Amino acid sequence: MKFIGIIPARYASTRFPGKPLALLGGRPVIQHVYEKAVTALGEAYVATDDKRIYDVVLAFGGKAVMTRNDHKSGTDRIEEACQKIGTDADVIINIQGDEPFVHPSQLRIIQRLFDHPQTQIGTLGKRFESMEAVMNPNSPKIVTDKNGFALYFSRSVIPFIRGKEQNCWLEHFPFLKHLGIYAYRREILHEITQLPQSSLEIAESLEQLRWLENGYHIRVGLTDIETVGIDTLDDLQKAEEFLATSSF
Repeated sequence: MKFIGIIPARYASTRFPGKPLALLGGRPVIQHVYEKAVTALGEAYVATDDKRIYDVVLAFGGKAVMTRNDHKSGTDRIEEACQKIGTDADVIINIQGDEPFVHPSQLRIIQRLFDHPQTQIGTLGKRFESMEAVMNPNSPKIVTDKNGFALYFSRSVIPFIRGKEQNCWLEHFPFLKHLGIYAYRREILHEITQLPQSSLEIAESLEQLRWLENGYHIRVGLTDIETVGIDTLDDLQKAEEFLATSSF
């Protein structure tokens, strides 16, 4: 089975314009992401709507493809990129362009999800470490069936543990945090980008609920490594500190 990584990267960002090109340890953030993807997958492209990002990727020896600037999601951008590249990959892995610490082991976990013939879409989950984190609506929760397929994603705390004090819930259930790395079989990627927004997606503002609501099978791999995204200048400073003390 052949895999390829596609890294959607926009220049425009309300909180941090140009963050893919921000320097982290002397290299652009997008270079860190690209190199991790190539290490794990062998082939990757940056999909961008900005010539500055495109030129920087080519300058450090990476591969990039220009895409339209009117896409509503990274998934749509990846579909256009795949069409332009003309890839023959069986599975496309969507790696966020603002997560320079994505670990190659996480991408290998994603790959193994597709050993199961019913896996159409893959993603990752990580055990929450505190109830405070579980209760944060900005950290979507996942519940799965016994085979690891997603039953639901929610910003609410799911499941509800009846008859127990909430501060003890972690002792009774392994709450899972959703990490926003996705992989799609090639034909499934094309199909899901044709779907209209669904009622659950609109309610929770979670794109993956559109896929669940339309009957697609999303399998969840487990990792014990936290992703570290960069959304603000403060995040970039924290990333510098993390880089200085880590093995990345």
